[in-house]
Amino acid sequence: MPVAHHEGEEMLESGYIRILTDACATGRRLTRDERESLRAGGERAAEAGTGLRELVREQLTAAESVRTGLPRQAADHLLSIVAEAVDVFAEGHERAQRLAVRRQEAARREFIDDLLYGRSDLGRLAERAERFGLLLSHAHAVAVAEGPEPYDDGYPVTRQVEASLLSRFGDRHLLLTTKDGRLICIAPGDQQDVLRYFAKQAYAATDGGRVAVGRAHPGPGGVVHSYEEALNALDLASRMDLDAPVLHAADLLVYPVLTRDRQAMADLVLSVLGPLRTARGGARPLLDTLTAYFDTGCVAAEAARRLSLSVRAMTYRLDRIHKLTGADPSDPVHRYTLQTAVIGARLLGWPEREL
Repeated sequence: MPVAHHEGEEMLESGYIRILTDACATGRRLTRDERESLRAGGERAAEAGTGLRELVREQLTAAESVRTGLPRQAADHLLSIVAEAVDVFAEGHERAQRLAVRRQEAARREFIDDLLYGRSDLGRLAERAERFGLLLSHAHAVAVAEGPEPYDDGYPVTRQVEASLLSRFGDRHLLLTTKDGRLICIAPGDQQDVLRYFAKQAYAATDGGRVAVGRAHPGPGGVVHSYEEALNALDLASRMDLDAPVLHAADLLVYPVLTRDRQAMADLVLSVLGPLRTARGGARPLLDTLTAYFDTGCVAAEAARRLSLSVRAMTYRLDRIHKLTGADPSDPVHRYTLQTAVIGARLLGWPEREL
């Protein structure tokens, strides 16, 4: 290979043959300066992209040229000097490789941060994205998975999910990474099969974690938008006690609409549900009753089962709610107002949090 040849020539010109000859002539080991020179040569070779195998071959070729003119005793010493020299040279080569990997990891992490936070010039961001397999001129969607513990790029869970995706889809212009302890998959917006598979694998790998999928949006800023939608879906699931393992932001658009005017929602909650605070035990038991009632499609028997109540007790609670609030949960006209207020209470953390 041409690169290896040039590196071999540089190695010979830099005094490698002289180092071997002098060491064999005196029977000494390599000096500190010689070791440092060889180590630096290994670093330069790695930075030039020359493989260690080619470099070792060049070293052995150079050693053979030295051995030809040496007396037998000196030639016997040559082997130990070459072994020492190869070891030092490899040390420098490996050090440079590790440094290059750390630089690549740092560049990748900086890119991920800029991409997910919408920092940096969008044109420049699109150029950098191509190095990582993303074409930001297309629409992209983001899926975010969280589990019982935080995850980083090198964690077994991360490697397991990544291996599954690569095995299934190969090079599909997708990117798997981590951010703030969560697994993140960025894929072209027209490849929802990738995100569905990621959600399935992440759910299994995180031992029952939760995955949220943002909608597809175009351009470099689309990744940020989709990522924020996924994060908001996870936050919403936590506040609303949604138990679905996979959440789609497109299915939850009603909730941001309801909370867009927070003060209006707080007024609705206090106006409609405020009287429940006068009940024995406070508002929480009756609020849970309404939640179960609406979650079961207003089937009192099923709601009673969920709350471990008798149907009679459930009916009593619903009647008590009607008397306190003036709104009948079984009346379609009143039901919408009550259910909207219940959703608002869950979103705002009432009654535990003052509004």
